[in-house]
Amino acid sequence: MGLGIGQLGFQTTIAESVTLSGTGVHSGAEVAITFHPAEADSGIIFQRMNGDTVIAEYKAVSSQVGNTDLCTILGFTPATFIATIEHVMAAIYALGLDNLLIEVHGAEMPIMDGSSAPFIEAIEQAGIRALATKRSYIRILKPVRIESGASWSEFLPYEGGMRFEVEIDFDSPLIGRQAWRGDMTPSTFKNELSRARTFGFMRDVEKMWAAGRGLGSSLENSVVISDDNTVINVEGLRYAKDEFVRHKTLDAVGDLALAGMPFLGCYRSYRGGHKMNANALKALMSDPTAYEIVETAPQRQRSAPREVMAVNAP
Repeated sequence: MGLGIGQLGFQTTIAESVTLSGTGVHSGAEVAITFHPAEADSGIIFQRMNGDTVIAEYKAVSSQVGNTDLCTILGFTPATFIATIEHVMAAIYALGLDNLLIEVHGAEMPIMDGSSAPFIEAIEQAGIRALATKRSYIRILKPVRIESGASWSEFLPYEGGMRFEVEIDFDSPLIGRQAWRGDMTPSTFKNELSRARTFGFMRDVEKMWAAGRGLGSSLENSVVISDDNTVINVEGLRYAKDEFVRHKTLDAVGDLALAGMPFLGCYRSYRGGHKMNANALKALMSDPTAYEIVETAPQRQRSAPREVMAVNAP
């Protein structure tokens, strides 16, 4: 399956603690987070801090997910929730980290440059070490699908390990219809997805500010699309034309990390987002006949190639 050191079949954690700091994209406030090593079977634990005091603690699993309108949030009240976890979780999941304690001094993750790349770099700086406990996997046994209007998401059985097939369709000539399809490995995530940034439209900025959201958003951490459908950022896109679908795939990786363990199967979505990802995962976990927990990942089969598609793109 190729999930970092975890492909050896043993759980992992980081080798040493590492701290990052930056601005919260929605609050606009400064925030710092520290990744600490954790024991086997701990899972990914977030602690919201007030000085040295823990005011809330969440295990990164789907049952702890609250609001998913603009980001993925752990917890259900603003006084104690931890927001915008998806980019951090994507890096953790793709690199195969099973156990981690994350101290959060603030209400959300720092947005950094709007991608997962800074978190990948921090994890690699700290190092990953294997633990002496076997890892478990969720193997998809049958299709599980949800729909909402023209949008849908589904899990399917797949013998090649972990696969994502994400398609977007925006009423914007700059974006249009795009798809990313590929088997998820650390190198694939790092090279093909990790640097893709969050994006938004200039026409939505004032509405978000009025709602108290996006207060930390800037050209330093977001791809901004103007009213005449051009990218405002001076440096342009990091991935020619399709950074948009790559970021949506990155988000899906982070959202599905809340399964609590790697899944063996294919996740497909059309016009999805955080809410669809969260609801698809909850639908899967609520049907015990749709999956099984196994300790050994199958030997990697020859699988379908990675594919990037742009339809109706300029």
